[in-house]
Amino acid sequence: MLCLGANIPTDCMEMDSLNELTLPSIDECCYTSCYCEENVWKLCEYVKNNQNSFLPACYAVFISNRNQTIPLWFQKSGKDENYLAIWDYHVIFIYNSCNDKGTLVYDLDSILPFPSPLDEYATMTFQFDACLKPIYHRSFRVIPADTFLKAFASDRSRMRKPDGTWIKDPPPYPCLSTPESTNNIDEFISMDPSVGVGEVMKLNQFLEKFL
Repeated sequence: MLCLGANIPTDCMEMDSLNELTLPSIDECCYTSCYCEENVWKLCEYVKNNQNSFLPACYAVFISNRNQTIPLWFQKSGKDENYLAIWDYHVIFIYNSCNDKGTLVYDLDSILPFPSPLDEYATMTFQFDACLKPIYHRSFRVIPADTFLKAFASDRSRMRKPDGTWIKDPPPYPCLSTPESTNNIDEFISMDPSVGVGEVMKLNQFLEKFL
């Protein structure tokens, strides 16, 4: 156990065209329920440690909005026949294949295939903004995997109740931190483009970039 038409990165030219990124199966990935940001961090770490030449083609994507109320379908925690879940935020891992597979989505909280092609994943998971009230429209903070590994920090305080007990038990490994910060997760969840790292996009911009 491990414990979006986007421009193809120039580093793709350095990759063996006969090979592709190979991640563990979903059952072999490091996973802790309700810690999606750390689950994706661990996927980025795996690529860095095992297939580093593919890292420039990988991204962490935070999904949220100003209200921190986002609908996503086909989530394991979903309550209706379409597995609809309302999250304050969610994080997925995406990979821009250098061959003909297009952009692939790795979502450890989805019941869809792992990975799923972005076009199929988006149709099922995001549906369409036109069908939703504006307060439910999703925004996307897209962060290169290497930047995410270097910049992200969390002391997991968001997952503690006022009395200090856990809302959900944390991962078994130490908190993620950087030399500059022990907790900056709110900058990643924020969809204010003037805050934090990466590029903030609306749904249509995200799909235009990575399809």
